[in-house]
Amino acid sequence: MPVTGKQPKRLSDADLQQLLGLLQGADSTELKLTVPDSEQRSTVAALGMDPLDAQVRQVYFFDTPDLALNRHGLVVRARRVQQRGNDSVVKLRPVIPDSLPSGLRKSKNLVVEVDAMPGGYVCSASLKGTPAADGVKAVAAGERPIHKLFSKEQQAFFATHAPEGLGLNDLVILGPINLLKLKFSPRGYRRRLVAELWLYPDGSRILELSTKCAPTEAFDVAAETRAFLAKQGVDLSGEQQTKTSTALEFFSRNLKAAADTS
Repeated sequence: MPVTGKQPKRLSDADLQQLLGLLQGADSTELKLTVPDSEQRSTVAALGMDPLDAQVRQVYFFDTPDLALNRHGLVVRARRVQQRGNDSVVKLRPVIPDSLPSGLRKSKNLVVEVDAMPGGYVCSASLKGTPAADGVKAVAAGERPIHKLFSKEQQAFFATHAPEGLGLNDLVILGPINLLKLKFSPRGYRRRLVAELWLYPDGSRILELSTKCAPTEAFDVAAETRAFLAKQGVDLSGEQQTKTSTALEFFSRNLKAAADTS
């Protein structure tokens, strides 16, 4: 859940209790921070990031033009990854881990993760799949239907949570978004950080820093990471943006604008 303003709000006691409950049922935790555009160059320099070590990725989202899936808490996406195979995800958020069906919870393809950022958090259930090597490119070119990117398990998960009567092949392609992903170990920090620079078609950018940890370590790792980044001069008080929501809203606006002028 994004939090706006220069000073992120602190979580209430009730929020902290809810967060603790979610962490107990989650598989992992990802701590995230988006860096203001004006601070991105200085952050890259301060943390010693080398863009030439980054991996190129291309992300496609699938939704209705008015983002009906997003309003129902569903995110459907597929990715092309440099020097790696394609992948696909059907993600539901927010979720309460204990409320998920036991059969689904035992799936080796399901990951329940708590994403936390300054002032907010959300727990999601992501069901992952591996499309054919040329699958994403073929669907983007209109040569194959969208459902070909998703396993039967993913299709069933989608059908359970999507608006009634809406199928995968009823969706439109939103994207692609090109991004650079860099995994690195900055000097003075004992964990590995991940930087993702999302490059939106209008020239805007989102730089996100993150690190993953076990749910039991979340509070300690958050404190350690915050202290390290502050010492490096990284702005911790900027407006927090979500990469996916920003992408969906961008492409939805473009589709509406195109429809209005046609």
